Amino acid sequence: MYNITEVADKAEIIVNGYAFTKDVSNIRVLNLNNPQKAVLLRDNGEVLATSMDDIELDIVLDYYRRNKKYMEE
Repeated sequence: MYNITEVADKAEIIVNGYAFTKDVSNIRVLNLNNPQKAVLLRDNGEVLATSMDDIELDIVLDYYRRNKKYMEE
C-alpha cells in the first residue's frame, strides 16, 4: 500500500488527482483517489505496466503528453 502523502510530496507534478513521479528513466503515475490504479511509463509514454483500465489509461497518457514539459529539469 502507498503512503499517499509521501507519493504526493515526491511527485514532480499532480494533474487531476494523478501523481507523476520520475524514477530514473521511467515515470510512475498513481491515482491518488484510488491507489490501486497505477501505471509505469517510459519517458516516451510507452506503457510498461498498469493496473488501470483502457479508458483511465488513455486519460492519464493524455495528461502526461500535455504536461511532461513541466517535469523536465
